[in-house]
Amino acid sequence: MTGRPAPALLPPSLRGWLGLIAVLAALVVVVLGVLYAGHSEPGTVDRWIVQPTADSVRPPWRRVALAADFLGEPAGAAMLVVATVAGCLLLRSPRAAVFVVAGVGTTVGTTTLLKSLVGRTIHGDNLSYPSGHTAFATALALMVALLATGRLGLDRTAGTLLVTTAALAAGAVMGLAQVSLGAHYPTDVLGGWCTALAVTPATAWLVDRTADRLVERATDAGRPERP
Repeated sequence: MTGRPAPALLPPSLRGWLGLIAVLAALVVVVLGVLYAGHSEPGTVDRWIVQPTADSVRPPWRRVALAADFLGEPAGAAMLVVATVAGCLLLRSPRAAVFVVAGVGTTVGTTTLLKSLVGRTIHGDNLSYPSGHTAFATALALMVALLATGRLGLDRTAGTLLVTTAALAAGAVMGLAQVSLGAHYPTDVLGGWCTALAVTPATAWLVDRTADRLVERATDAGRPERP
């Protein structure tokens, strides 16, 4: 008995567009990383946008910012990932569950590596570029949007709108929280957002390729040999 093939994590209708976005985003990450390598002060762009302090945001918005910040911390992020993976498994989509775990792991790993390589700091020795909180939130929202696009069979226009809205909304909410709390410079947030845009489509493509090859091998192994 053969089941219905799992929808691609990276919908064919969005591959070209997301591929271009990923390349441009990676370029932004590299350029900003080179510009701010070893810096410990806000740059010109950061000063032009905002000069936040730890108490620059007041209630009730401070509570909103702190809540968003918690969702990017290990405990909050783990809760979101577990809930998302559980949802994928309830929908009988193990490929999607693998994608979520791999996507989050790759995004967090990439931001951690970049922070060490760039060496930009804030508030002493705290590595700041790129923002891991922003990268995580954007990546998770982007993954959920991609999964919804494939599962609902959305066309290119609707899929593009959903994916773009999700990435922008998640990045904006978490990014504003990080800047308003004084945890990151604005350019750190931009770097984190672009990191997610670069890493997530690549991860989806890689998981798709790996899963398809495993299915092909299993199918070939199950075919009877010709006499």
